[in-house]
Amino acid sequence: MKEYLKNTWQALYTVLVGMKITLKHLFTPAVTIQYPDVKVPLPERVRNRLYVNIDDCIGCDQCSRACPVSCITIETVKAVPGEDLGTTSNGKKKALWVTKFDIDFAKCCYCQLCVFPCPTECIYMTDVYEFSEYDRRNLVYHFSNLTEEEAAEKKANFEKFQAEKEAQKAAAAKPKEDKNPS
Repeated sequence: MKEYLKNTWQALYTVLVGMKITLKHLFTPAVTIQYPDVKVPLPERVRNRLYVNIDDCIGCDQCSRACPVSCITIETVKAVPGEDLGTTSNGKKKALWVTKFDIDFAKCCYCQLCVFPCPTECIYMTDVYEFSEYDRRNLVYHFSNLTEEEAAEKKANFEKFQAEKEAQKAAAAKPKEDKNPS
C-alpha cells in the first residue's frame, strides 16, 4: 500500500511539474521564424555553396586535387604565344584557358578543403544555402565563361601550334642528320 501511494504521488508530482512548464510558456509570444520571408542569420564561418570567380582562376587544378569526393572537374588548354589572357585580381599572369570548370553539388560534402590550396583565392564558400532541385543534373554548376565552340577553338589552336612546333623541330633536326652521314 505504501508503494502504491508513493507511485501515485510521483505521478501527480510529475504532472504538476509538466503543467507548470506548460502554463509558463502558454502566455509568452511565439518566436517562430517565417522562413521564406525572414531568414536566419548565419554564423560568420558557415560552409555552404561554393562560388568560383572564373576571371581569377589560373587553372592550376589545386582545388580539384584537394577535393576528397572529386566533385570538381577542371579542363584547361595552354594559351598560344601571342594570346593575352590577362591577369588575376592579385596580379598573377594567366597562362591557361579554363575550358571547363564544373562543380557537382550533389557530390560536394562542403568540407571547404578546396578553398585553402587555391593560390588566387578564386574559389570560396558563400552564405547561400538554398539550392534544392527536382533534377539532380541541375546540381552541376558550370563556372567556365567559354562556350563549347570557343573551348573547341582554343583546343584546335593549341594543337595546331603544337603540330607547327613539331614540324619546325623535325625540319631543324633533318639538316643535322644530312651533315653527319653514318
